[in-house]
Amino acid sequence: MSDLCRIEDLTVTYAGETRPALEAISLTLARGETLAVLGESGSGKTTLARAVIGLLPQGARVAGRIDWPGGAARPGRDIGYVFQDPGASLDPVLSIGAQLVEVLRAHRPLDRRRAREEAARLLARVQIPQPELALAAYPHQFSGGQRQRIAIALAIAGEPALLIADEATSALDTLVQAGIVALLRELVDEMGLSLMLVTHDIALAASLCQRILVLDHGRMAELGPARQVVTQPSAAITRQLLDSRIDLASPSLLARAP
Repeated sequence: MSDLCRIEDLTVTYAGETRPALEAISLTLARGETLAVLGESGSGKTTLARAVIGLLPQGARVAGRIDWPGGAARPGRDIGYVFQDPGASLDPVLSIGAQLVEVLRAHRPLDRRRAREEAARLLARVQIPQPELALAAYPHQFSGGQRQRIAIALAIAGEPALLIADEATSALDTLVQAGIVALLRELVDEMGLSLMLVTHDIALAASLCQRILVLDHGRMAELGPARQVVTQPSAAITRQLLDSRIDLASPSLLARAP
């Protein structure tokens, strides 16, 4: 697989802070690869994700490099982003159809009619019932799980090479979460996407991703194949995450690990 993104010695410090939120992060993400970014709250997971897409707050100081060997990556077009709270990506005063059409026309050469047809197709793909009718509805008319599915449709509307899912399932109940995970897995396989999954759930990371990066207070604690990280953790923080989440000997977890 060819490289999609190369991160070299990335350090991020927020305005007014002396201690970096991220320090000396280096890794490569291949095309079609699935990578979980794992850690506790405050470990720098979301900072890394937002640095990759270019959504760091104004005033953040960035050192190091993020390179895209295939050319500059455009947010919305080449990189799709799914937030933990779909309210961060869905406009409450615009219909779902208007939002999808706007994104589609911004990133793809579609007229309004074709964009609306594609919007309905995207809603059907993320399993929103009656997609043609859903185009005219507003975010508050959908459940939390459905709003997250719509947010995923928006994230893939530009046909990106990389999808970043930032704690995209943590606010959902267990059954709804399982459906979103299954959808992400299907989209990665069908579209050939690279996936960066930001999560604190090591079981979810092991079941969905090929590699796991563990962050601890902004630094790389561990990086390796998912099965190796789960069965032979080298960092204390990884062992803590394992102890708090799963049975280390769980055959069901290992059976799902890529």
